[in-house]
Amino acid sequence: MARTLAHFTITESGDDYLLHIEDDAGETIEMTATYDQLDLLVEAIDAHLDEDAEEMDEVEE
Repeated sequence: MARTLAHFTITESGDDYLLHIEDDAGETIEMTATYDQLDLLVEAIDAHLDEDAEEMDEVEE
């Protein structure tokens, strides 16, 4: 079952970034990611949000 995102942080860690992702039960996952990986993540999120915004605009019209 998928957990619910409660909080996350991204901090620089040398040449990479450190991600802390916390769920609503207080469990935290810690991961490292490169700049390129974070950039791909941002692009994927933007694409999904853009699709959702377009769908909402169609419903409102």
